[in-house]
Formats: sequence, C-alpha cells, structure tokens
Amino acid sequence: MRIKLLILFCLFALGAVAQSKLPSNMFFKTLPNGLDVLVIEDNSVPLATVMITCKNGSFTEPPQFNGLSHLYEHMFFKANKDYPTQEDLMNRISELGIEFNGSTTFENVNYYFTLPSANLKPGLELMNSAIRYPLFTPEEMAKENIVVDDEFQRHESSPAFALLQTMDHHMWGDLYSRKNPTGDHQVIRSATPAMMDSIKNKYYYPNNSLLTIAGDVAHDAVFAQVEQLFGSWKHSSFDPFQKWPIPEFKPLTKNDYFVVKSNLTNVPIIQMNWFGPDTRNDIPATYAADVFSYILDQNSSKLSKALIQSGLALQVDFGYLTLRYTGPITLTVIPNPNKVQECLAEIKRQIAMWDSPDYVTDEQLETAKRKLEIKQIREAEVTSDFTQVLSFWWASASIDYFNTYNDNLKKMTKADLQNYVRKYIKDKPHCAGLLINPYMEQQIMPEKFFTASN
Repeated sequence: MRIKLLILFCLFALGAVAQSKLPSNMFFKTLPNGLDVLVIEDNSVPLATVMITCKNGSFTEPPQFNGLSHLYEHMFFKANKDYPTQEDLMNRISELGIEFNGSTTFENVNYYFTLPSANLKPGLELMNSAIRYPLFTPEEMAKENIVVDDEFQRHESSPAFALLQTMDHHMWGDLYSRKNPTGDHQVIRSATPAMMDSIKNKYYYPNNSLLTIAGDVAHDAVFAQVEQLFGSWKHSSFDPFQKWPIPEFKPLTKNDYFVVKSNLTNVPIIQMNWFGPDTRNDIPATYAADVFSYILDQNSSKLSKALIQSGLALQVDFGYLTLRYTGPITLTVIPNPNKVQECLAEIKRQIAMWDSPDYVTDEQLETAKRKLEIKQIREAEVTSDFTQVLSFWWASASIDYFNTYNDNLKKMTKADLQNYVRKYIKDKPHCAGLLINPYMEQQIMPEKFFTASN
C-alpha cells in the first residue's frame, strides 16, 4: 500500500506497464501530478460511476486517531469551497441524479457515486470540490461525531463483537488501532476539524489516490476532462509512508488462548487466527492462501466433513484476507454446545493434517481455481460494484495483481498449498478465542481444555 511519488518519466512508465495487462475495456493513466486514473468502458446502461480512493484507513491510525479515517468518510459529502453548506451540496447531488456512498477499510478509503452518464462532467467537478476543498465546519463535525459513534455502538450489539475485538487485541497488541477501522469511542466523540485537516494534509494528495470512472463513457474524453479538472491538484512534497512509516506488526511468539463471556451470544464460537502472507513480502503465498481457503470452506472439504457431518459443529468458516500489511488467516467454528471440547480436539487434529499429500485432492484443487476464476469474472459484471473491487486491489496490492490473478492461481499446485500451510499455519503461533454466554460456563468448563498447553 505504498505511495507513488515518482519522477514523471517513471510515472508514465508505470502507467504503460499497467495498461499493457488490462482488459480491452479498461484504460489506465497516471497524470503528471501522480494521480492514477482508471477508466472502465461499459455502455450496457447510460450510467457512470465515479470513485476516488486514497491509501488511508485504520493502518495509518495511531491510538489517538483511531476511527478518524471513518469519520473523514462521513465528512466527505459535506460543505466545501464550492458548496458552502451541506444543503447546497445535497441540492446539487439531487440535480445531477447522484447516489453516493463511501467506505473505510484497513488500507483504503473510497468515496463514490453513480449518476446518469450525461452528467459525468459536472459529477467530476463535484468530486474535485469534495476531495480537494472540504471545509469541515464545526457544526457538521458535531453532528457526525455522534452519528459515527452511534454506528460504532450498533457494531457492539453484534453477538460476535466481543470475540472479534478481543481477538484483535491479542493478535495485534499495541498496534490494535491499525487493524480497527471502527475506531475508539472517545476519539470519535472528541474529534475536531483540526484533526480532519491533519488527515487531509497527510494523505489526501493526487500521488496517493486513484480516480476510477466506469460505465457509459469514452476513455479519451474522460482522460481529457480529468486532466483539466484534477491536473492542478498539487502532489505532496513528501511520501507520507516515509514520513509516517507504518509500523510492522510483531509476529506472535507463542500460542495465546482466551475465553470471552458475553450475554449477547446464544451459542459458543471458537476462532483461531494466524499471521498470514502480505503483498509486500510473499505474493505467491497469497494465491496459495486463496485456493486453500476456498477448498477448506466448502461443505465437501475434509474439515467440514470432520466437524459438521460428525455433529461436532454447526458451522465452519475458513478464510484469508489479502493485505499489504499482514493479512490474517481465520478459522471460525460454531461448535455443538454439548461437544465443545471434542470439537476443539478435532479442529487441532485436522490442522495437523493440513499439509498431508492427500488432504486436498487434485479435483478439489482444480475446482477451486476454476471457481475463483468465475468469481472474478462475476465481480466485473456490475460495473458500479467492480470499481470497489479494483480500488481494494490498487491499494492493498496493485491493479496488475488483479489482472494477473487468475494466471497465477492456475500455477498453484498441491505442493504450493503444503508449503503455505507449513510456513504460516501448522505448528505456528496462533491466537484462539472461545466466546460463551456466562450461563454456559459451568456446562462447558473451558478452563479444563481451552488453554495453550492442551
């Protein structure tokens, strides 16, 4: 998720390399100020989606700023230099037929809207105003502080929240805030316009951004309009990720087992997490992780048969999240409340076999690669949603990673999956949490078996 503050020659060279690998309806260009621009032509409906993505998110947040990338998202479609009140902006949004939204994740934030393609130019003008000239008025800030904190409280009402939050604290330690996009109540409630300006002045520059325009558009005309509007946006005189480096997450040194009690859960939940590969240090393992995760997550997998078909568990989910900074590997199991200890024992027995030559069949391997290829094809079918997929990969890997994804998946062998398991999972330190309702404690007695030594 690193920045592209490069000399002009290299910027255009990068753009040419990226474009050589793009599908025929996708076009990529980097402006002289460093702004990456991606155009996706799709004339199936007379609509266009405009999205701007910045490499920002919880991974940039020390504790005193935790949750402010998300708050910034809420402040994005508010007053700015050209629309001095939110009412002015909302009136213009209504005039243009815009539907808008935003999202904040671990390693990117994006702001986007869909509108009739005939209104693309004024839509680009509106996006230019919002990204470059926000006002962050105290009145609007005061309202959004409460709105965002209320959203946080809704997350807390989820039955699994207590387990997920505790797991993140155990996994990431004193860097917990860097993996917590939701934020901290006190930070959100007390945030000021000056703090929003601080975030803008660190990360909101063209050379840290991707502008995607997708839909019923012509790329040459779009590039010309974008350069006219956004070309004067000044690049930063620094690389924010050199000036404010992202700290490395400290590897786990031992197994860490814990029990979480919550009145909100009606069933026990077991979760195990490992440190997985990232796109800076081990890209090949990210492909193996996706294939292996897909296989294990199917009802036909040996893991599912051993846990669900045997009656030891009600549900099993296994996955890996590709990130630039330490993607987690997560196994979540809802055990049979009457067989929690037996379920945990079988989970461990299965993990010990994950690198066995026959744990994954040739048929499962080829099916997984084909299904993941189909999934990627389907992601491109709805252009307005596809922009979100591409923005994620641009921030956490690269556009080239996405466009060569299926070719690299096809190279995966059973040996690659075995090596991935041995490098990141089997006999590696992990965190394991058990979520129970307090009334289950006497029945389950987790202290007898849910420990790192058992």
